[in-house]
Amino acid sequence: MNGPNLEWSDVRIFLAIARSGTLGAAARMIGQTQPTMGRRLRALEGSLGHVLFQRTRDGFVLTDEGAAVLSYAERMDEEALSFTRALAGQDAKLTGVLRVSSSDWFGVHVLTPIFARFLAKHPEVSIELVTDARRYNLARREADLVFRITPFDEPDVIQRKLMHIDYALYGRADLTSPKAGDGKGQTLISMDSAFDQLPDVLWVKRMLPNAKIVFGSNNRDAQAQMCAQGTGYAVLPCPLGDGDARLARFDVGEAPPGRDVWLGYHRDLKRVARLRALLDETVAALQRDNS
Repeated sequence: MNGPNLEWSDVRIFLAIARSGTLGAAARMIGQTQPTMGRRLRALEGSLGHVLFQRTRDGFVLTDEGAAVLSYAERMDEEALSFTRALAGQDAKLTGVLRVSSSDWFGVHVLTPIFARFLAKHPEVSIELVTDARRYNLARREADLVFRITPFDEPDVIQRKLMHIDYALYGRADLTSPKAGDGKGQTLISMDSAFDQLPDVLWVKRMLPNAKIVFGSNNRDAQAQMCAQGTGYAVLPCPLGDGDARLARFDVGEAPPGRDVWLGYHRDLKRVARLRALLDETVAALQRDNS
C-alpha cells in the first residue's frame, strides 16, 4: 500500500470495510454511500494490483494480501487521529463542542444540572451528551469525556475516581417494608436478564429470595418510574431514588453495594480549555453536593 497514487481516503475505506465486514456498515461508518464504497474499493484494488477482500455471502473477508497490510493501515489511522487530537489539545479558547458519554440516569439526574450551569457561564461551548451502554473510544474521539462505573484500561487515558454512589432499596412511600431473607408475596423491579449479575441484582436476590421479579429494564429511570407506580421494590442509586418524592427507602438490615464513578479523557486533550473548565465545574459541583 505504498504505491505513488495511494490516498488516505482510500485507506479509510479499506479500514472501514475491514472493521465492519460489509459495504453498508462501512459506508455508514465514514459517511459515504454504499455504491461509492464499492466503486472506490474496486479502484483501490485495481491501482494496487491486489485483491484485498474476498467477497462472501456473509460479507467481506480479508485476503492474505489485505491481512498483510492491515496493521500498516491501522497505524496510519492512529497517526491521523493523533494529528487531530494534537491540534485539539492546543485549543485555549472556551468555544467548540464537547462530546460526553455516561449512563442514562447519571447523565439525566447528575450531569445535566451541572452542564446547564456550565453552559450559562460559557455560551460559546456546546455539549453533546450520549447516554447508552456502549463504551465509547476516547482515542478515536468518539467521546471527549466519559463517565462510567469501572476504571479505564485503555492506553493514554487520564482518569480519576470521581465519586462513590450509595444504592438503597426503594418502594412507593405507602408500602410496608419487606422482610429480609424472605420476600414471599413481594414483587421486584430489576435489571433485564443481560445484566442479572450486577452486584445490586445479586444482592436483592439474596436478601429477598422468594420475591418475584415482575419488571426488568437496563434503564434506571424506567425502574424508578415503575417503582413509583407501586409495581414493586427496586434497588436504585440514591441520587435517583431520593430525588423522587413518591419513593421511600426501605431498610432490610443491610445496604446494597454502591458503585464508584470514574471519569476519563485522552491525554492529548488535557490542554483543551473547554474540557478543563467542564471538568473543574463538574468536580466542584459534586464535591459541594457530597460535603
